[in-house]
Amino acid sequence: MEKQNAPYRWFSRGDINAFFALMPDNMATLAVMVAILLGFGFPADLVLGRMVPGTALGVLAGDLIYTWLAIRLAKRSGNPKTCAVPLGLDTPSSIGIIVCVLGPVFLNARQDGLSPDAAGLTAWNIGIATMLLIGIFKLIMSFCGSWIQRQTPAAALLGSLAGVGIALLGFMQLANLFTVPVAGLLSLSILFFSLIARMRLPFNFSGVLTAIIFGSIIYHIMGIYGINPGTYTKPPMEFYFHLPEPTLAGVLHLGDALKYITVSLPFAILTIIGGINVTASAHAEGDQYNTRSILMTEAFSTLVAGFFGGVAQTTPYAGFPAYKRMDARAGYTLLVGLFIGLGGILGYVSFIVELIPAAVLAPILIFLALEVTAQPYLCTPKRHAAAVGLAILPGLARLLSIYFSDPNVIPPDSLTRLMNDASGSGFPSMLIVFVLGNGFILTGMLWGGFMAEMIDHHFARSSIYLLICALLSLFGIIHSPYPNGDMLIPWKVQGLPQQIAWQFFAAYLITAIVIFLLSRKSTPECAPDAA
Repeated sequence: MEKQNAPYRWFSRGDINAFFALMPDNMATLAVMVAILLGFGFPADLVLGRMVPGTALGVLAGDLIYTWLAIRLAKRSGNPKTCAVPLGLDTPSSIGIIVCVLGPVFLNARQDGLSPDAAGLTAWNIGIATMLLIGIFKLIMSFCGSWIQRQTPAAALLGSLAGVGIALLGFMQLANLFTVPVAGLLSLSILFFSLIARMRLPFNFSGVLTAIIFGSIIYHIMGIYGINPGTYTKPPMEFYFHLPEPTLAGVLHLGDALKYITVSLPFAILTIIGGINVTASAHAEGDQYNTRSILMTEAFSTLVAGFFGGVAQTTPYAGFPAYKRMDARAGYTLLVGLFIGLGGILGYVSFIVELIPAAVLAPILIFLALEVTAQPYLCTPKRHAAAVGLAILPGLARLLSIYFSDPNVIPPDSLTRLMNDASGSGFPSMLIVFVLGNGFILTGMLWGGFMAEMIDHHFARSSIYLLICALLSLFGIIHSPYPNGDMLIPWKVQGLPQQIAWQFFAAYLITAIVIFLLSRKSTPECAPDAA
């Protein structure tokens, strides 16, 4: 690239606009995380005093490094308008890890008789270990992330994430929104007006921040005057000052975190691919960042968060061209990192997020669900639409299993009886709902890959996806026969778990063989649609 002689000004007026564009996204993710954790019943001191500071420290570490990378690139290239890569909390996985790992661990511990404090500590330790596994995996995969992206159809990667969106982020949040319909629907409408209709708000104000502010004000005014349905509780007006402390709890619980590897690793893969895409976007705008440096930074900041008690991974944010057009340089990532990092330590982030009710946060999740669900249909070939739909289905099974696990819906003794009911002609249907929901993200990726390759007449590759499903189902990595998703060694167990493991293995294996053999003897009616 041709060098330019103008000196690099690492901070410009555009960094202020970029700060107010990037900071609310991180704040909203933190707020949603806190609301969901407190909704599960986690102690507030643990969430706001330990999880939030460690998570915020990870953002600070990543943004500081991205700021430094921008300054270094500007000096090497001579480009006076070098823009830093935006980094923050990865919203889908931040929520997904809580919903699919921390929440179930906490609820299981409570059912086993542990107190909220003890159950919260157990879930937190496993959450830390999950972050360490994700960070280590991302560090390793930074050397081969491009290969994964080339080998896996986009319909498989994005379709499995759409299953999370439509089931866990979308449907489950509708009830939260309409608990306080005035504040919830108002916030949702502002978000839709700004982010879906793409209308610019007065003073170019952030749509997310506007929705949160207006919704929260309406909620608290109605609550103070007794108009809100239910009981209104004033938020605690206190700061949770807590310096992040290093902990080895995650290292000691790595074995427990392995049980949830089918949830954590797909999220890690998606952020790796997202980092590759963001780097390519920066290249198109003239900022030639090294892809490995970008990916290693997000891996390092995730590890920092885990070692200091954080429970959410960081990732490069999409939208680099928008920040570039704002004339942002390296200052905005420094500002965001300091605001989020210091806010988690000094307590004002926790103070701010406690002011925001769940009914106002729910619209953010619903908007995210719609975007995540629409993305695979918009960003993959039209011919792969069926593959996207197939990849979504395991997420719906997971939604049902979460619903049926609620003792207020089905008493535990009735659920156990239904899951062992042998009166039908096959496995108990209630049990199969749980089996299909266990490992649903990885299942969705594999099902979507199988279908996409079949649509493209790549039958050998399609059969490989089925063989992978066969191997993983044999050990319960997907389709675990246990309601809690535990893995197994099939020749060491008896009864229904053993039968399910072997029959799912046989089903995938036989199907893979049949598909491959049919492709040898069959001729296509037409070539795959290029659309």
